[in-house]
Amino acid sequence: MSKLYIVPTPIGNLEDMTFRAIKVLKEADLILAEDTRTSAKLLKHFDIGTHMHSHHMHNEHKTVESIIQRLNNGETIALISDAGTPAISDPGFLLTRACVENNISVECLPGATAFVPALVNSGLPNDKFVFEGFLPDKKGRQTRFLALAEETRTMIFYVSPHKLVKTLAEFIHYFGESRPVSVSRELSKLHEETVRGTATEVLAHFEKKEPKGEIVVIVGGFVPEGKASKKKYKEEDWIN
Repeated sequence: MSKLYIVPTPIGNLEDMTFRAIKVLKEADLILAEDTRTSAKLLKHFDIGTHMHSHHMHNEHKTVESIIQRLNNGETIALISDAGTPAISDPGFLLTRACVENNISVECLPGATAFVPALVNSGLPNDKFVFEGFLPDKKGRQTRFLALAEETRTMIFYVSPHKLVKTLAEFIHYFGESRPVSVSRELSKLHEETVRGTATEVLAHFEKKEPKGEIVVIVGGFVPEGKASKKKYKEEDWIN
């Protein structure tokens, strides 16, 4: 029976690859990869010889139909991204939706995704949270910040290193200088680091130390006036 497997890959440390993920990739008829050059290194490391096709944000609209045809013909296809779980701020949603619409079985394997360890490492409330991924670059950016200014749940953002200082300054402008922030970078890699503090403190840190690597930013939710005593964290706990 045909099936689309969504297969998470390590976000850094190759030891985070699961036995099941390796088995699925070896047995699949085809692997769809965000960047075949990047994924070729992963497949070589685990001695996976399955043929790959490129499937990324620039061609996924054009390739979905042909992939659905192959699945309808009985093939088993695995989708991977450069790192982490496909469809989480990576290609995968369009293909998954098309499979659902065509009654094709879809199975997502459990595995690595960057925001979960960053959220847990932050020490911020994680019983309720909102995943924002990458903020808009220009159009809609201010509107998004204004909409999130009174979001009471913990917020999760993906931020590229060259935009981190700008984004932290925007957090101060829209959320306030004392809003708690946790920045995790290079998760599971040799130079993994988590910096916690108020928005002002974390900004000062990265103004002195140039941010590098893959970055996840966790921001504490808005606390309505009069409810400060119910906060699950104290400002002094955030000084790194």
